[in-house]
Amino acid sequence: MAAAEVASAGSAKFPLPAVKPVDRAMRARAERRLTILTKPLGALGRLEPLAAQVCAIQHSLEPELVAPVAIVFAADHGIADRGVSAYPRAVTGQMVQNFLAGGAAISVLARVEGMTLWIVDAGVDADCGTHPQLIDAKMRRGTHDFVREPAMSMAECHEALRRGAAVLERVGQGSNTVVLGEMGIGNTAASALLTHRLTHFPLSACVGRGTGLDDAGLERKRAILEIAARRTEIQDPLTLLSEFGGFEIAMLTGAILAAAARRMVILIDGFTVTVAAALATRLVPAALDYCVFGHCSAELAHRALLEHLGVTPLLDVGMRLGEGSGAAVSVSVVRASLALFRQMATFEGAGVSQKDG
Repeated sequence: MAAAEVASAGSAKFPLPAVKPVDRAMRARAERRLTILTKPLGALGRLEPLAAQVCAIQHSLEPELVAPVAIVFAADHGIADRGVSAYPRAVTGQMVQNFLAGGAAISVLARVEGMTLWIVDAGVDADCGTHPQLIDAKMRRGTHDFVREPAMSMAECHEALRRGAAVLERVGQGSNTVVLGEMGIGNTAASALLTHRLTHFPLSACVGRGTGLDDAGLERKRAILEIAARRTEIQDPLTLLSEFGGFEIAMLTGAILAAAARRMVILIDGFTVTVAAALATRLVPAALDYCVFGHCSAELAHRALLEHLGVTPLLDVGMRLGEGSGAAVSVSVVRASLALFRQMATFEGAGVSQKDG
């Protein structure tokens, strides 16, 4: 599918893909193998259930990451004009150009890990031009201000989900692993409201500093989101997404569902991508087992959202950049986990005595 076709295809209702459960029997076999490797039980910590999870996803005791790709979905938010971010919305388009020029953190990390990096214009309030790594899936130049009206229509919500799935289908050919990231000034405001409604956590506990708001800016952001939250009491995930979401969040949600349907390992980045994962798994619960959460962001509500989903992130190093950067750093952890699982000797094979008793 060409980039232009991603942007110009029709606006039919997005059909939820069929996601098969991961292979529980294969996970059990992987867990048994982990008990006979030359190490004390559980000595590799989080790397052990990670390897078993990938075995379950891939139906194999020879798990590996094949041609991983990184996708960053970028879009602007009408709410940003109310000063909920430390940066103006023009930065979204500027950062897209930085991604394409190779100067952003995700650009560097993609090179380090040998990943192809794709940037998706989901709804940037700028002309992003053309570039071999740029996919034009623009809905329009940003969402509406959700204090006054829904961020997008339900038809736009379904179309954004479809475009996100179409992007994944296009760039995921030949790959079994995808790293997902985002860029969008104001998207932590949208993510905070979505988290509040999905989890029923107090809104004040969901609103963080985003790109670095000072105390006054944080209070302003909280007050604005309190007003927006009073506009409607809706709860179902698609209506929530249309009311408070962003085009990048909707496309991430569609991409996660499409990747799960393709039985890919899905490396989830920070707060906003985790919100998209929460939406995806509310729509199709089986998708959660395909998600590997790369890190815990320093953004206020991310840790609580991870706990709500019942998942443990691989890394916790204080990152809060977005772009897919934390997930990209975790790729090396996943590679190490799988290499250890495949290549470590067993006690019997190495002639090493096991623990007495």
